[in-house]
Amino acid sequence: MLKKQPLSPTDVRDSKVYRDWGLTDAEYQMLTDDVLGRLPNETETGLFSGMWSEHCSYKNSKPVLKKFWTQGEQVLEGPGEGAGIIDIGDGQAVVFKAESHNHPSAVEPYEGAATGVGGIIRDIFSMGARPIALLDSLRFGEPTDAHTKYLISQVVAGIGGYGNCIGIPTIGGDTVFDPSYQKNPLVNAMCVGILNQADIQKGQATGIGNAVIYVGAKTGRDGINGASFASSEFNDANETQRSAVQVGDPFMEKLLMEACLEVIHDHADVLIGIQDMGAAGLVSSSAEMASKAGSGLTLNLDLVPQRETGMTPFELMLSESQERMLLCVKAGAEAEIYQVFEKYGLDAVTIGKVTDGHQYQLFHHGKLVADVPVDALATKAPVYQREKKRPTRLNHQSHHQFMPRIVDATGTLKKMLQQPTIASKAVLYNTYDSQVQTNTVVKPGSDAGVIRIRHTDKALAITTDVNGRYLYLNPRVGGEIAVAEAARNIVASGGQPLGITDCLNYGNPEKPEQFYDLDESAMGIARACQLFNTPVISGNVSLNNESNGEAIYPTPMIGMVGLIKHQRDITTSDFKHAGDAVYVLGTTDADFNGSELQKMLTGTIKGELFDFDLVTENRNQRLLLTAIQKGLVASAHDVSEGGLIVTIAESCFGQNLGVDLTSNEPAANLFAETQSRFVISVTPEHQAAFEQLMEPYVTYLGKTTAADRLLVKTADQAFDLKVSFAKQLWEGALPCLLK
Repeated sequence: MLKKQPLSPTDVRDSKVYRDWGLTDAEYQMLTDDVLGRLPNETETGLFSGMWSEHCSYKNSKPVLKKFWTQGEQVLEGPGEGAGIIDIGDGQAVVFKAESHNHPSAVEPYEGAATGVGGIIRDIFSMGARPIALLDSLRFGEPTDAHTKYLISQVVAGIGGYGNCIGIPTIGGDTVFDPSYQKNPLVNAMCVGILNQADIQKGQATGIGNAVIYVGAKTGRDGINGASFASSEFNDANETQRSAVQVGDPFMEKLLMEACLEVIHDHADVLIGIQDMGAAGLVSSSAEMASKAGSGLTLNLDLVPQRETGMTPFELMLSESQERMLLCVKAGAEAEIYQVFEKYGLDAVTIGKVTDGHQYQLFHHGKLVADVPVDALATKAPVYQREKKRPTRLNHQSHHQFMPRIVDATGTLKKMLQQPTIASKAVLYNTYDSQVQTNTVVKPGSDAGVIRIRHTDKALAITTDVNGRYLYLNPRVGGEIAVAEAARNIVASGGQPLGITDCLNYGNPEKPEQFYDLDESAMGIARACQLFNTPVISGNVSLNNESNGEAIYPTPMIGMVGLIKHQRDITTSDFKHAGDAVYVLGTTDADFNGSELQKMLTGTIKGELFDFDLVTENRNQRLLLTAIQKGLVASAHDVSEGGLIVTIAESCFGQNLGVDLTSNEPAANLFAETQSRFVISVTPEHQAAFEQLMEPYVTYLGKTTAADRLLVKTADQAFDLKVSFAKQLWEGALPCLLK
């Protein structure tokens, strides 16, 4: 095989190959004139293409991210490290982050999803935490065509395949189907870990002469410059770009995790810093570690463990081969670190050292192949203040709410329970092991997954949420609702919301109307986070989610963690006993724009989004949490897609209980998606105390029954069907569609 000759600096300039790697002409010029004062060679150009991609530098989103509220007395580590950390008392902390793997999952769904899970797990244990839970937030087109069914089956298999093998339970998440995601599915993974605060790690390389040690799997040619691929707009030509997708090995990751945690716990005196080799591979981890510490770095690429022959410096630095970490260790202590990794059968090799000054230097075959300022790579990418323009779709909205005509209430409910977004997702999440580690208290299917913290009386409630349709109709209010709904799920499970991570999934920020969506929704998220005292502590940005020029709905996935101080407060969504009183907390209005009912009846969503009040939302959540902590609540379920009647039906399914309820609303309004509501059941002995606490904000609807009958009388019609039949429709819809 002929050895490929590297391009000369003039070849790079004249061929404009840097464009294929994601750099613009202006950025290349800036690199040449302002950063280096000379033409960069092929390797140097590659380093900057990865580090200046949106995925690594946030060059289009930094001005937006600055608007987020990141403060709070509970925050121990905010955005900027591998993951965020929040104090949960008793010297313990919860560590969490979410990551998107959208483009890789579109072209190679199994590996794209699997490596998304692997990468987010490494972010957690690199902070010194043991991962205890995974969640996923998925968006697909309608599950009616063969390609979408293939994507769904492979993504779900990839998430399950990685999480199950490494032994971390997948305890929750959310899955939505909408034509907006047909060509550009969203695969967002969240991981949560626990640590003792004394074990918190930072990704930094300090101390002149200290060793830089590469550990884990060998480097191959998979995922080369995946960060640039993830940062570019999608089109049919990209569908074959499989070389940008990494390949994962969960068994290798399990060994790597245990070895790294052993080093963190037992060799803390010699460990200076540790970081995952994620997006942009070896260059991002090493440059960021040096830059954060104000140091320089020298690496000898001949020492990098390689599983393929003849790899170029460009390939070695930008490969995103999985299951690799970078450690900075005190000089002279290398051997004790090698021993740990040797015990697990893993490579551990010193590939460089921390240097004086601020240069980042790479040697290959005895030659200096890159010599650039380290901060230019890690922190000095250009930042763009993009033009913002109110989208045309918002200028021509009808100010009126869609008013559905419901002739047959029961028939409409049957149809609604079979809508893919409403129907049971058990056929998907049953692929995942939700109980490995034996700490899972509430499995997928409730409002939030709940995991107990061993040797304490505490538990964590965890959820992912966002309704892209609401953001499409009003980005700012939709952003507020995304945070509010996540908090509603935590509170309904008995938890006090602590903080959020996010995956900001949007279209092309260079299009003013798309940038408007990003900027406005960030302001909504920021306002809600401040009100709920749930700071943004980590997250990622996934832009250019477009296919052939068509953007997805703006979809900022919110991952939220809440603390349940006493396990007796854990609450689930299903009615518990016959004869319990059923209430709705919050008022119902004719709010249908952007609703599941509007989509089901008209095939589209349009009009101005309904009103939403954060203060009312906050009050109702606080009331419910107080009631739960006083022991007054048997079950609680937040009202979301499909409205009040769907929430009531879902609450019946868990224990196969019936209801005999009466509402003063017309039947249509029971499908309205007014926010800030919960369906709550209360045992007879707690009714008086519950009403005294909650009035005038709750409305009594009736009682649960032992009969197989869902009966809800309204102002104009009745919903009347067997619970068992309704449950059969709800459970059977998705398996039937996915056949």
